[in-house]
Amino acid sequence: MKKLLFAAAAVFAFSFANAQEEGSTFGFAQGNVIVEGNLGFSSTNNKNTETKESSFVFNPKAGYFLTDKFALGLELSVGSDKTKVAGTDTDKNSNFGAGVFGRYYFLDLGARFKTYAEAGVGFNSGKKGLADAKYSGVGAGAGLGINYFLTENFAINFALTDILSYSSNKNDGEKAVSEFNGNVNVFDNFFTTTTFGLTYKF
Repeated sequence: MKKLLFAAAAVFAFSFANAQEEGSTFGFAQGNVIVEGNLGFSSTNNKNTETKESSFVFNPKAGYFLTDKFALGLELSVGSDKTKVAGTDTDKNSNFGAGVFGRYYFLDLGARFKTYAEAGVGFNSGKKGLADAKYSGVGAGAGLGINYFLTENFAINFALTDILSYSSNKNDGEKAVSEFNGNVNVFDNFFTTTTFGLTYKF
């Protein structure tokens, strides 16, 4: 529901932006710097089973354009999720990550829409379960996204969750576990696989 409300706000913003005077230059150039923050969250409440689930992830980034289409940058990630049954915590997890990414803009859908492919590598650490068991690992992923420019410097960002991803995580005292995922049906339900954010260019 929250994502649908955000989408409605985005549509309103699109309409407002299109009503403004055209003639501006949208997009990127060599030497531009972007700062960006993607936000994902969800909350469900099943009254039949008295189960509540919530999750949150925040992913700030900063990148520098080596050309007018390719940017290289750094990113952080902070996330958490929790499950409650009948008011009692049954599961909780938290994580922190940092890494580098490369982003290539390959298609313009009109003057304001800029689509991109992005790949990144990094490390992560966190705690999982009610016992706060610690883990750490490394990972890599590749995905797609879209910027919609409201002004020459300010854009809304729609980033799909990783279409391809690899991770290797190790719990304290245990061997590492590796995992590879391919979300080939990522376009079937856009609003369950997308994080929304804001991008500023300067």
